[in-house]
Amino acid sequence: MRALVVDDSKTVRMVLGKSLREIGLDVLEAGDGQEAVNLLYRGESVDLMLVDWNMPVMNGYELVCAVRANILLNDVRIMMVTTESSMAQVEKAMAAGADEYLMKPFTKDLLLEKLTLLGIP
Repeated sequence: MRALVVDDSKTVRMVLGKSLREIGLDVLEAGDGQEAVNLLYRGESVDLMLVDWNMPVMNGYELVCAVRANILLNDVRIMMVTTESSMAQVEKAMAAGADEYLMKPFTKDLLLEKLTLLGIP
């Protein structure tokens, strides 16, 4: 199983990537939504995306919309991992097609709990 971590913070990508690798996932990284789209459209296959909301170039909400607009990517599970904590933002992300929502800061246990809800690993 392969995950794509999309966050403009290298530290967050490192922390999430480490946790995902520890449970046996293969991990790709992107620094913004456009970089993630480029990876996907280049043919990189992923099963899961962990996406920050606030990023330059293309934000996480725009990325979720772009992924959900592509029928070939319908099976990709998307978890927003962000500091955006208002219920309106959560509802907006879920309506756009996010499958789960994890607020920063988070613990490894909470991340694993959310992954379990998505059927991973």
